[in-house]
Amino acid sequence: PLRRQRQMCIRDSAEEIRVGDAARAFFPDGYLVGPSQGPVEQRVEDTRRALDRGERTIFDATFLEDGIEVVIDILTREGKSYSLIDVKSSTSIKAHDLWDVAVQAYALRRAGVDVDTVEIMHLNEAYRFPGPDDLFIREAISGRVRSLFPQISHLISSQLARLEGPLPEVAVGEQCDRPSECPFKPRCWLALPRHHVETFYGLRRERSAQLDAQGLERVDEVPASFPLTMIQDRQRRSVTEDALKVDGDLAGALVRFRGRVAYLDFETVGPALPMWEGLGPWQRHPVQFSCHIASPDGSLEHREWLADGPGDARVAMARLLAEALREVDVVVAYDMAVEKRCLEFLAAGAPESAEEIRTITAKLRDLLPVVRDHVYHPDFLGSFDLRSVLPALVPGLDRASLEDSDGEPAEARLHRLLFLEEPRDPAGREALRRSLLDACALDTLALVRLKQGLDELAKSKP
Repeated sequence: PLRRQRQMCIRDSAEEIRVGDAARAFFPDGYLVGPSQGPVEQRVEDTRRALDRGERTIFDATFLEDGIEVVIDILTREGKSYSLIDVKSSTSIKAHDLWDVAVQAYALRRAGVDVDTVEIMHLNEAYRFPGPDDLFIREAISGRVRSLFPQISHLISSQLARLEGPLPEVAVGEQCDRPSECPFKPRCWLALPRHHVETFYGLRRERSAQLDAQGLERVDEVPASFPLTMIQDRQRRSVTEDALKVDGDLAGALVRFRGRVAYLDFETVGPALPMWEGLGPWQRHPVQFSCHIASPDGSLEHREWLADGPGDARVAMARLLAEALREVDVVVAYDMAVEKRCLEFLAAGAPESAEEIRTITAKLRDLLPVVRDHVYHPDFLGSFDLRSVLPALVPGLDRASLEDSDGEPAEARLHRLLFLEEPRDPAGREALRRSLLDACALDTLALVRLKQGLDELAKSKP
């Protein structure tokens, strides 16, 4: 969980930097406070000197007031007063954004900076590359921010007091996900017993509260009389007996996966700033695929493709995919919503291959429901994600071994390779390209082995 959270942070921070750079381009004469990693006191002093010089626009203006540090994305002067502009990589304003900006405006007021207007500058959801709509929308929120001022001082003082006090002792529970997932959740939940009741698949809050009220901590402590779903009860029995459990007609569920079967996986990028014609902010699009094709005679062939650069690759990708899957009976994915969206995207962007791509979509079958509805292994730990299922059902085939040691996710590596043209040296680029192809190939080989494992389970089930 910590690794996945770090990967998301790497991706999101890189996108936020790109959005910030794009926003600054609208203020070509702005002064950037720096260095960004320097001591806060140095950046505060740099900001003060910029204000004294009368800089019209300041980027990353830094203030330290009442024990809080704020960094203003864009502080621009209009007449004698300033406008505070907070840049967001999202396509709308969230409730917590108002509090974020209110603290910034409060600190500016305490610093004696006269702010007349407060705005949030966010991406325009309606924008489609290359235009003509504006990429950003600037929304004035001055009134809403000022209405929060009476509460800011109390909130700041109470939070500073908490930071100076001891660590709170709060049991994990539903508050970890409300109103959004706490960034410390993975660290706290790692301290729980291996089969804590919170790992029950799809556990509802009221059931969680009932388990807590009865003092039940582990899955194997829950009595058979406790109301659980069929999947949760299979999980309870599997953990209690420390054994793989197979229920229902698994063989019947696998009937739809017969014939010449293709196992398909896409890798996608979803840049905040779109680069292909007709795409909007954060719209995900495939730039790579891997496909293993298994024939009834036991033979296995592999087809793969990865875009060469930043150009729109939909036509070439759709053509090659259609050629590869023309003679297959079934196309298999795991949690196929992503693959379905990718195929629809290709059909829309490559009209000459659209009919064949739609045929592929009609053949799409999902292995996830098969596993979820019939199989449970104690090592799933309440998750049917492929990263949990694969090591338990197909030992020795571990995709994580092909990931970069620094935890950089595939999407970030794809973005570097295709859009930033990194690494600069040909050998480094080829090595990165090969690692991406190998990782995607292992994904589809994993599906082949998983399907074979399920077939064996179906045969051995009484």
